[in-house]
Amino acid sequence: MNTIISFSSPGPDRFVALLLLLALAPAVVWGSAVPPEPRSERDAYAEARDAMVERQLRRRGIDDRRVLQAMRSVPRHLFVPPRWRSAAYEDRPLPIGSGQTISQPYVVALMTQLLELQGSERVLEVGTGSGYQAAVLSRLAREVFSVEIIPELSRGAADVLERLGFDNVRLKIGDGFFGWEDAAPFDAIVVTAAASEVPEPLWRQLAEGGRLVIPLGDDRGQRLVRLRKLSGKRVAEDFTAVLFVPLTGEARKKRR
Repeated sequence: MNTIISFSSPGPDRFVALLLLLALAPAVVWGSAVPPEPRSERDAYAEARDAMVERQLRRRGIDDRRVLQAMRSVPRHLFVPPRWRSAAYEDRPLPIGSGQTISQPYVVALMTQLLELQGSERVLEVGTGSGYQAAVLSRLAREVFSVEIIPELSRGAADVLERLGFDNVRLKIGDGFFGWEDAAPFDAIVVTAAASEVPEPLWRQLAEGGRLVIPLGDDRGQRLVRLRKLSGKRVAEDFTAVLFVPLTGEARKKRR
């Protein structure tokens, strides 16, 4: 049932309508928001995020001011299972179910920094996972499109992102090897699982001048690589050794 409140009536009726509106307002707000944490927990998590940014990120070369602010503002502990929340800001990956992990904060920040986002970009993420990387990207880009092959993870990420108000993130269940053709081209693409080579559909969907960040390799060794598309050609930069779970779906077939 819809309730319509009019302020055209004179006298007491107008005052009663105002009181009714004020009474209804909290219900509207709390109905779409994450239930508040106790102040002591909020303060503890905020302190943990500050420490994470200063000790794990800034000291190790993450110097993009916008990236640091995004990492400081996104509540990582809400993207991991409750049993792991006390460890959410530690310098390590954590399990999120379905045999997948959320990357350690430094790796998330590094991959994000390598995308060189300025705020106007359309970004594709391959491997939604918990939704945390997408949340960080949403603070830095105009639109984020994220593909996840495991339905349970995509639905869980969608729930958290929606409750936290990340409304510029679009999610899709599917094989990230093929990207998101209907939404292409993308100014930046980040792949959060390892591949033996860059999936050709992703390269085609990258805009001219765009950046693609991906871990390349296998269980014997992986390297984090950034590729730029300049005049249609690949310009590759190698950064550091990493360890990611492998891409599944079509990418797994090609490894056989």
